[in-house]
Amino acid sequence: MSAPAAPAAAAATAFPAPAISLPVGLDILRTYSGALVCLEILFGGLVWILVASSNVPVPLLQGWVMFVSVSMFTFSTAYLLVFLLGLADRINTDWNFLDLFYHFLALLFYFSAFVLEAATTAANGNSFHFVNGSVCTKARTGNIVTIMDARQYSINVAATIFAFVVTLCYACSMFMGFRRWRMYR
Repeated sequence: MSAPAAPAAAAATAFPAPAISLPVGLDILRTYSGALVCLEILFGGLVWILVASSNVPVPLLQGWVMFVSVSMFTFSTAYLLVFLLGLADRINTDWNFLDLFYHFLALLFYFSAFVLEAATTAANGNSFHFVNGSVCTKARTGNIVTIMDARQYSINVAATIFAFVVTLCYACSMFMGFRRWRMYR
């Protein structure tokens, strides 16, 4: 007869520490990534306010811009709060990959919002408003012609510029997230 088998080793019950290379607490604001997230929140809020104040002359196109600006404003604020409150140390996940993935999706969404806002602004029909309330517009060769007064046009130009700036901020954040992910994986 053979000797009885030795008891199997107990299964490990410990979990690995979360993979995170960004500091938590107020130290996150001292990094480039933290500063960029703050700029994303600030300029994304400006895009939201500007598009809403233009009375959304083209709801089909600018509805997506509003959705993206409000959603990314909310998600970026929540993302920053996770690091400010130190919750990133308590949640077991690969924060470097999550950072890369979040900023990649945000970049895609904001780039599409920037393109639609620019298209809405560029499709202005060069309209002339007369004192009696009538509108005269020049014929264009494009498919979409929007009729905006000078105030709406100026607000949409500013919204387009800030949407581009936010898109650049998300691109820089994604690039830095990619570098951290490659370094710490």
